[in-house]
Amino acid sequence: MAWFYLVIAGALEVAWAIGLKQSEGFSKPVPTAFTLATMAASFYLLALAMRSLPAGTAYAVWTGIGAVGTVLIGIVWLGEPANLGRVLSLALLVAGLVGLKVSSA
Repeated sequence: MAWFYLVIAGALEVAWAIGLKQSEGFSKPVPTAFTLATMAASFYLLALAMRSLPAGTAYAVWTGIGAVGTVLIGIVWLGEPANLGRVLSLALLVAGLVGLKVSSA
C-alpha cells in the first residue's frame, strides 16, 4: 500500500503545483482552496507512505513524480517549451525514479 499512497501523493503534488500557478499568488479564491486542499492530502499520503518506506526514497520519488508531472502538464496544457534539453532531463528523472523503486523493492 505504501507505494500506492506514494504515487497518489505524487499526483496530488502535480495538482497543487498547477493549482498554485492558477491561483496567481493566492489571489484567486477557488484555485487557492484547491491548492491548499491538494497540498494537505499530498502531505498526508506521503506521511502514510513513509511509515514503511525509507524517508529518502519516499521523498525523492514524491518530488520526482511532482516534478515530472508538472513539467509534462506545463508542456501539454500550458504551452511551455518541449525542447531536447527538457525532454532528456525528464528522461533522466524518470530513470532515477525507476532506479529508486527497483532498489527499494
